[in-house]
Amino acid sequence: MHVMNFQDREIHEECGVFGVYGVQNASNLVYYGLHALQHRGQEGCGIVARNAEGNLNRIKGEGLVTEIFNGDALARLDGDMAIGHVRYSTTGGGGIDNVQPFLFRHNTGDFAIAHNGNIVNSHQLRRYLEDHGTLFQSTSDSEILAHLIRKDPKDRKRPRIMAIKDALNRMEGAFAFLIMTQNRIYACRDKHGLRPLSIGSLGDGYVVSSETCALDVIGAKFIRDVEPGEIVTIDHKGIRSSRYSDFQHHFMCAMEYIYFSRPDSDIEGCNVHNFRKLSGRLLFEEAPADADIVVGVPDSSLSAAMGYAEAAGLPYEMGLVKNKYIGRTFIQPSQELRDRGVRMKLSPVKSVVSGKRVVLIDDSVVRGTTSRRIVGMLRDSGAREVHLRIASPQITRPCFYGIDISTYEELLCAHKTLDEVKELLGVDSIAFLSEKALFEAGHRSELCLACFNGNYPTYLYQSLEEANKDGKF
Repeated sequence: MHVMNFQDREIHEECGVFGVYGVQNASNLVYYGLHALQHRGQEGCGIVARNAEGNLNRIKGEGLVTEIFNGDALARLDGDMAIGHVRYSTTGGGGIDNVQPFLFRHNTGDFAIAHNGNIVNSHQLRRYLEDHGTLFQSTSDSEILAHLIRKDPKDRKRPRIMAIKDALNRMEGAFAFLIMTQNRIYACRDKHGLRPLSIGSLGDGYVVSSETCALDVIGAKFIRDVEPGEIVTIDHKGIRSSRYSDFQHHFMCAMEYIYFSRPDSDIEGCNVHNFRKLSGRLLFEEAPADADIVVGVPDSSLSAAMGYAEAAGLPYEMGLVKNKYIGRTFIQPSQELRDRGVRMKLSPVKSVVSGKRVVLIDDSVVRGTTSRRIVGMLRDSGAREVHLRIASPQITRPCFYGIDISTYEELLCAHKTLDEVKELLGVDSIAFLSEKALFEAGHRSELCLACFNGNYPTYLYQSLEEANKDGKF
């Protein structure tokens, strides 16, 4: 699992997937789609394209989309069908071997796989497959699907979708899979509905994306979401639907709305910006503060700050500015330089916050390290009071579904009272949004809130004692 370093305020989601069928120069469109999904993964990326001869070709690497792909690289990925992937490492860790899409050569037909999510029974499935002679090329749980798609000679005349259904029914957890063969793309979503996956049309072709914002970027028209437990087949016949499971829930990860997704994305019919803004309004109703201005922590908290300010009748001010040019590989300052006040990512606007009672809106508190530093910066800049309002409940449990919410020991709210959290962060008051407000903000009856309340929607296949040994509990 990807672990945050001391300076890193972001929680990381594992990845994003994007696919194009039936459009010339498909890899170019996948490039733009992945660029729009770059916030979902910055450790590595890749594209697999099918050329006119029916061959699948791949380029992948560790780095940003713009670093790995240029005109020459994309020119080698000609064809009208392609899938791509951006990733953070979760299960299996990093390294070039774990960068997707995975490409498999086989005499029954080559195929490629891109995956967003986390398979919670991956250890059991890997052991089973290795015991039956499977050799893995990576340590990623995503590769398991390829080996579960049985290649028994007597099954060769059976449609591949039957083997895919069998494989998906053996996997538990969160996943949005794109499987590309020489003739079609299969878009598959887990039966719990934990990860988003949307379908759009572009001319006579089709597009599949982890988020709708990437459809908009290339001018594709949103058609619908892939349903939980569904496989959508995209080929020359158009799109066809089949189910691998009759079990169906819509336990969309609440953190997709709260933090991960871009504000211009719609998740299962609800716009992310609107969700965050309404959650900010509800946060004011639940926890008003006697203050002068409202300041949001850039960027994912700005929508909630707008909502809070509107509901409170207070000015919404840009009290913190984010340096947008801090790259993935930027050299972090030494402790000595940090002590001197070298601020890499966020800087307060002194003339805005000086002498003011500030309501500081943030989307979540994980370790508390960054929150404490931001509060300190505001006070150093002359803020008279700082009232921290968090647009989500307290994170008290780790995530097993592909989000690197830290180990139990590192989760500030897991083992401290609200007064202790207030004291540690150095704020005048603190409040968190209720779980009820999340359902109201999304107009939903189901959400995955496991990191807040420990109610995991799937069986975890791992006792809490084992998870504790692994550092998750």
